[in-house]
Amino acid sequence: MKVTQTIGKAEAINLFSLKTPQMRAFHLTWMAFLISFFAWFAIAPLMAVVREEFNLTKSQIGNIIIASVSITIFARLLIGWICDKIGPRITYSVLLIVGAIPVIMIGFSHSYETFIIARLAIGAIGASFVITQYHTSAMFGSNVIGSANAIAAGWGNLGGGLAQIIMPLIFAGFVALGFTNSLAWRYSMIIPGAAMILMGFIYYKFTQDTPEGNFKDIKRNSEEGKKNLEPVKIGEILKDRRVWILFFIYGCSFGVEITIDNIAALYFKDTYGLSLATAGILAGIFGFMNIFARALGGIISDKVNKTKGLRGRTWVLGTSLFLAGLGIVMFSRMNGLVMAVVSLVIFALFVKMGNGATYSVVPYMNKRAIGMVSGIVGAGGNLGAMLMGFVLKMEGVTYQHGLMYIGMAVSLISLSAFFIVPRLSLSDNLDSTLQPEIIPVPVENGIHKH
Repeated sequence: MKVTQTIGKAEAINLFSLKTPQMRAFHLTWMAFLISFFAWFAIAPLMAVVREEFNLTKSQIGNIIIASVSITIFARLLIGWICDKIGPRITYSVLLIVGAIPVIMIGFSHSYETFIIARLAIGAIGASFVITQYHTSAMFGSNVIGSANAIAAGWGNLGGGLAQIIMPLIFAGFVALGFTNSLAWRYSMIIPGAAMILMGFIYYKFTQDTPEGNFKDIKRNSEEGKKNLEPVKIGEILKDRRVWILFFIYGCSFGVEITIDNIAALYFKDTYGLSLATAGILAGIFGFMNIFARALGGIISDKVNKTKGLRGRTWVLGTSLFLAGLGIVMFSRMNGLVMAVVSLVIFALFVKMGNGATYSVVPYMNKRAIGMVSGIVGAGGNLGAMLMGFVLKMEGVTYQHGLMYIGMAVSLISLSAFFIVPRLSLSDNLDSTLQPEIIPVPVENGIHKH
């Protein structure tokens, strides 16, 4: 089969095509992120079983939640830098294959201490998000970059919702085969680990770093091109206050998302006395909002950008997050199951729209260091989740009160989005973010010829 090569960033998203390198990267990167996200939170809906086996306290569960997101802070910073250096294709492939090891190895845990170490290591998989955003930013033009980033990340985030629903079913399947609860949850973790390994090889074989080819194959023939490819000094990024505003904003939006992914099943089970499977289904609703909600944030941001530019994108971001905070407070005050689910859907909509709107702004911060900026902002999401974990682990604070405090903080911090001052005009071109004046390497049968 001969592969069609399209030079330059795509100006449209053709969801039903795999013919171009842009669309192959789009589909494979959201699939890779979905599998990564599934594996990252695969153990969360089984925590009631793990809690019983290891006799875990509320504080210990809080520590496990913190562990699951804390190492991702550093992993995202590192992965963003690596993407800028060697490209997303190899970076993603290696992360998927190596990241599968702790996912499978958590089944060998025999105590709280060994379990939390394995959970900590699994958290590194969360850096897959940075590669997803880097790859779509490299493949799509400024008129659709918000939509491309948001759809790919949103569909990938579905992995969290799928894990809430599918993992209890896998667990039940092993129990039905005659395995004890202790063995069933351990064997269940082999499934997401194996999926990661398979996806790692698929990603390596069928994607490329840029529309023009892989980093190592691209030949540059101009001094100007070489100058533009010089790495941006990290100090330049760290001095940009806009990056730090996005860092804290994403801490509130994505921080909430992975916090809810970690506690939702336990919350519904303990608060309303539901079974593990039913609690998982209700918790999965939150994750399934990613089918459209995160994409909606990116799509609206792209629409507003046509007339209001970057300033319009920041208004979409700030408004979404402010309403998300109010929704979290509303959810925390609900006592009935039906109204709790309704309010969960409402605040999930705005949380995920805020996620999408954030990464509609990220590519505008520094077009020569998208990986580094994506990594810093992405790390903010995990720092936010870690801080929320400390709030929820406090023995004197119920989950309801903890969520109320978190919602109030989210609405307050959302106001900072309105202070992101644009440095680019509507005429600025983001489509030259990678390798100017490139001689493409011919592609045949999906293989770059030398």
